Amino acid sequence: MNQPDPQFRALYDAHVQFVWRNLRRLGVRESDLMDVTQKVFLTAFIKLPAFEGRSALSSWLFGICQRIASDYRRSAPIRREIATDTAEFDRYGELVGELPDEVLHDGDARRRASVAESILHKLPDAQRVVFVLFELEELSGQEIADMLEISVGTVRSRLRIARETFRREVKRLSLVRGAKEAG
Repeated sequence: MNQPDPQFRALYDAHVQFVWRNLRRLGVRESDLMDVTQKVFLTAFIKLPAFEGRSALSSWLFGICQRIASDYRRSAPIRREIATDTAEFDRYGELVGELPDEVLHDGDARRRASVAESILHKLPDAQRVVFVLFELEELSGQEIADMLEISVGTVRSRLRIARETFRREVKRLSLVRGAKEAG
């Protein structure tokens, strides 16, 4: 059996959590994360010899994640799957019924993450990518602009709209919860 390339293994070990986390944030379902992560690293392995180092390795990997997650989301309407895990449906119902203050301050990190991810998945791709890179990966506007090959002004505009959408969705969840409690 062939031993894996130690240099590529080091790249994998150093970036697998980054790739996994960002694929999830870019709309890949939990049940598909392992396969899509593998696809990202297979692509990286094939393209690594052509990597010129003009950007950080993590920026290059994020670009691969972005393209593969986009392909994944585009193929979703043609997938023929039957959901057998009713917990997935239950989780959606719980998200709609949570009061954001409770969600944000109840100490249940998994629930908070689930609500935040459900809101993230509602953002258009261009806004979601900028939001994830700025708010969650803590990259600067210039780093994002360089990575996505767009202007800093476009980064700011997309970030502003994404933040507004995120806040509006949190408010909507709060109103839904308030109406449920009043009814």
